Amino acid sequence: MSNYATYFSENRYKSTYHLGDRVRGRWNGIPFSGTVQIDTLVDEYDGPYVIVYSDLPIKDSNNIIHTMIKVKPDTINRI
Repeated sequence: MSNYATYFSENRYKSTYHLGDRVRGRWNGIPFSGTVQIDTLVDEYDGPYVIVYSDLPIKDSNNIIHTMIKVKPDTINRI
């Protein structure tokens, strides 16, 4: 069992943000601030992503209102 633990600690994605971290950034060119919900890596093709619960609703160009957004970890900063 320790072989699996060693492998995952050395070779797999380690999250940079934790649940509840306050972040700020841009999503589709729209500035936002919010709270981190998830920081994970599902597959190697898409890479890691962070789900952020925004403080204010965000209205995109299709007039759809978003309160939770999916962003790349390198596009946001801690507040």
